[in-house]
Amino acid sequence: MSFFEYKNGILHAENISLTKIADAVGTPCYVYSRAAFETQWQSLDSAFGDYPHTICYAVKSNSNIAVLNILAKLGSGFDVVSEGELRRVLLAGGDPAKVVFSGVAKSWSELEFAISQGVNSINVESISELERVQEVAQSLGKIASIAIRVNPDVDPETHPYISTGMDEAKFGVPMGAAFDAYIKANAMPNIEVHGIACHIGSQITKTSPFSDSLEIVLQMVKRLADNQIYIKQLDLGGGLGIDYQGETPPTAKEYVDAMLDGTKAHGIDLPIAIEPGRYISGNSGLLLTKVEYLKRNDRKAFAIVDAGMNDLLRPSLYQAHHAIWPVTKNTAIESEVFDVVGPVCESADVLGYDRELTIQAGDLISVMSAGAYGFVMSANYNSRLKPAEVIVDGDQVHVVRQREQFEDLVKGEQIIEEE
Repeated sequence: MSFFEYKNGILHAENISLTKIADAVGTPCYVYSRAAFETQWQSLDSAFGDYPHTICYAVKSNSNIAVLNILAKLGSGFDVVSEGELRRVLLAGGDPAKVVFSGVAKSWSELEFAISQGVNSINVESISELERVQEVAQSLGKIASIAIRVNPDVDPETHPYISTGMDEAKFGVPMGAAFDAYIKANAMPNIEVHGIACHIGSQITKTSPFSDSLEIVLQMVKRLADNQIYIKQLDLGGGLGIDYQGETPPTAKEYVDAMLDGTKAHGIDLPIAIEPGRYISGNSGLLLTKVEYLKRNDRKAFAIVDAGMNDLLRPSLYQAHHAIWPVTKNTAIESEVFDVVGPVCESADVLGYDRELTIQAGDLISVMSAGAYGFVMSANYNSRLKPAEVIVDGDQVHVVRQREQFEDLVKGEQIIEEE
């Protein structure tokens, strides 16, 4: 996380100390680096060189409209999985012609909106959905551009909750049924067969699963061409991992080269779309929190902080490891091993086990690598208010989401009026 570094013993986001942010905005708070987002996106863009490509940022990883706007200004496309995400992209200045719409349960109204906006591709995940897309497009008097998301049954060797390309997953059309699905789609009057899509999972730390799935996809492309169905775009999904705990995922160049080597070996030079999320956003943000109390018993020491599983769910849901750093290096006290726990009334509310920290009550700590699947998965459990979000741009701090207030928490609720 090169844009989050210690300067004079205090952790900074770019050129702003986290102590200054905490003083201005309070805690808990998500802190993002604009330069980190831009650098990660540009590393993928540069890796493709002049090969035709679209980088469709996975909005589900971090959907703040300021983040989306930063990426849209770079020329990014977007991968969305709901009408809400598509509306966010449009509000942020994204180009619908660079949007792929994924997800297994698109409703009639979501498809109406996406087709009306002219998205690049609706990534169809079942025969039933294909039939619905045809019906919606016909009702609108439009042609819907589609790709069929195929499920290649490739093990991405990641956490089972984020493994999406194996035959027990709910995602995609099995390879055995995909060819017939394309034949059916090609015969539909309001469907344009635009591409083929494949996404096998997230936090993948080697190139072989990507290469294995690509090989299967390219075999299908050839088979379709032999039957006069010509694919115009390869949507090869996302899933490139990041370093949370010493992992060594492929670089952007290694990842892209593996794709281009695979297509070259088959003599296929179709434009490629990819759907990176975590790779761009994960190490572009952190969760800033304050130590409320230190508590010890005969077996454990606890650092009880004001951020919990309602703010950052990944450790509880995925048993995910996030590095935890003190904001201020304190050499005046000895380090101690703590479980870093939050205020939520659940035993699962643990942000990190057995962390050696030099901290006191009142200190600030940072939960690192929290830019992906952080705020977007937050909730109001225990009637806790969602945190603020800020973006640091050099020596400027921009509050891009205000901290919730109690009025926000109960908005839309009402008491039954007795007669």
